[in-house]
Amino acid sequence: MGTGHYFWAIFYFTSLCSASLANNAKINFREKEKKVLDQILGAGKYDARIRPSGINGTDGPAIVRINLFVRSIMTISDIKMEYSVQLTFREQWTDERLKFDDIQGRLKYLTLTEANRVWMPDLFFSNEKEGHFHNIIMPNVYIRIFPNGSVLYSIRISLTLACPMNLKLYPLDRQICSLRMASYGWTTNDLVFLWKEGDPVQVVKNLHLPRFTLEKFLTDYCNSKTNTGEYSCLKVDLLFKREFSYYLIQIYIPCCMLVIVSWVSFWLDQGAVPARVSLGVTTLLTMATQTSGINASLPPVSYTKAIDVWTGVCLTFVFGALLEFALVNYASRSDMHKENMKKKRRDLEQASLDAASDLLDTDSNATFAMKPLVRHPGDPLALEKLRQCEVHMQPPKRPSCCKTWLSKFPTRSKRIDVISRITFPLVFALFNLVYWSTYLFREEEDETVLPLL
Repeated sequence: MGTGHYFWAIFYFTSLCSASLANNAKINFREKEKKVLDQILGAGKYDARIRPSGINGTDGPAIVRINLFVRSIMTISDIKMEYSVQLTFREQWTDERLKFDDIQGRLKYLTLTEANRVWMPDLFFSNEKEGHFHNIIMPNVYIRIFPNGSVLYSIRISLTLACPMNLKLYPLDRQICSLRMASYGWTTNDLVFLWKEGDPVQVVKNLHLPRFTLEKFLTDYCNSKTNTGEYSCLKVDLLFKREFSYYLIQIYIPCCMLVIVSWVSFWLDQGAVPARVSLGVTTLLTMATQTSGINASLPPVSYTKAIDVWTGVCLTFVFGALLEFALVNYASRSDMHKENMKKKRRDLEQASLDAASDLLDTDSNATFAMKPLVRHPGDPLALEKLRQCEVHMQPPKRPSCCKTWLSKFPTRSKRIDVISRITFPLVFALFNLVYWSTYLFREEEDETVLPLL
């Protein structure tokens, strides 16, 4: 056998030995982890019922630092006034009873999956309605114990939280939904929650909400005092802005179109009664259905919302267009009645003139009395002549532009239609100006107040 064969045989044998030693080292290393766990968590060595000591082993309260990672926000319900969120919740504290030897830096931390093996803070979410853990495929929870006794607890949970809303500016509103965490049994003398320094709350970058936008979030403290003591509390306020484009397309523009369609009846002939009545009733019913559909998606509240003002005024305009036709119909019948009376009066005058002419023809031989050349001052005919002269001497009044323009339409019913063609659009445009300037200005005021909260 040559020298080369001896070299490769020795190399192969050395490799097998090193691999075997490495495997034994790994096995021994995992055995050391087990021994460390048994050493710090063995029976009679650690009691999970006793809370950790304070800072530097003092008898002060245990300090627990909180960190949140918001994975998703599923729904924000206006009717139930709640929102659903999925987050990774982390707690970190120091328990000096859990210190261990890190084997010259090789043992960075120990991992547990059973929370009942160590002491846990009694934190709860005070505004929670529903919640559940995630157990697919395995429970999404871990506990890491570091050599200096620091404990990191991380869990993925889904929560449905209460979110009281003020809908006065709906749908031009902003809502603040809070997430509150507090201690249930330990007072501040024994347990204090603090936000983790740096960046205590993180939000996933591609967070997408169907009708809201998460503008910002603020962290704060909300300690509460009861007759049993003061309890530590943390909160994070999520500021949501409602997306207005959806409501502009689904509510505001259709309402404007219905109001404008109701004005078409002003341009129809007065005699087209079925067309004008059907148009007014149809737009009124459609507007009422639109209003009821909007209110069905909102909770019944005791105050007036911005959308209530809009739908109420639009409904009033549509109803006003229907009443305008009723007024036009009444004025048209009144005009016809006056026209008939004038016609009858003209017929009577013509008949009286014909009778007088016949009487003059038959009495042509009668004598006529001579009229006096000079009349007395109290004579009625002289006074009438004097009044006529005074009237002719007065300067003629200049007619106004409106009267001149309205004189082109002889009937009152036609005048009502013409006036409505101008009045309704002008009043509706004025309402839009006041509405948008008022609510947009109030929205800006709310933006300046929110940071103070």
